[in-house]
Amino acid sequence: MADPARLAAIGEAVRARLLADPRAEPRGGHRADLFTLPGFLPQADCQALIDAIDAAAVPSTLYREGKTPGIRTSSTHYFRADPRALDLGQALDHLLGLERSQAETMQGQRYRVGEEYRHHCDFFREKRTHWQTERLRGGQRSWTAMLYLNAPQAGGATDFPKLGLAITPEPGMLVVWNNMDRAGRPNRAVLHAGTPVLAGVKHVITQWYRLHPRAPAGAG
Repeated sequence: MADPARLAAIGEAVRARLLADPRAEPRGGHRADLFTLPGFLPQADCQALIDAIDAAAVPSTLYREGKTPGIRTSSTHYFRADPRALDLGQALDHLLGLERSQAETMQGQRYRVGEEYRHHCDFFREKRTHWQTERLRGGQRSWTAMLYLNAPQAGGATDFPKLGLAITPEPGMLVVWNNMDRAGRPNRAVLHAGTPVLAGVKHVITQWYRLHPRAPAGAG
């Protein structure tokens, strides 16, 4: 099982670090620890990552149990050894005070017109069959870091309905949130969706962190 005390300690340490960072704006109110950091990555770096995603993206996958078809219709590229992604990963680790060994393989997603990721939570449900594998591969997810690489012409907001928050993509803006509450338990208030793109294309980077080091470290 996940360790709520340790997850709570990680959450508090990262929260304190972000509150001390003048770039970070708290957006989650009293229900969630969620922050936005505009301009986290320069435009030129964003474009290089977009090019890498477009060159190698394949249809996105998800844990299938209990999922209805069409919940996630984007395309994904896994950044396994790209030096640009390694640099970004180190910047995220430093921002959050977490270790690269706790990070899943960094993903880049592309959403074309009509594509979306319907409402979901990033944490693992421990009653699901896949938890028996994931608990041995780093355990529960703690923080999510999502970076917008560009902005579509219309649509594509990240909707947090329980927080009354919809974030419009901005190139280089980072959104980070704790998937646990202050007690270290899964926080359903961070239910979110990548709403359908209505015009243009949206590219994002997603980095999930686990409670424990991955096995092997950094594997996807």
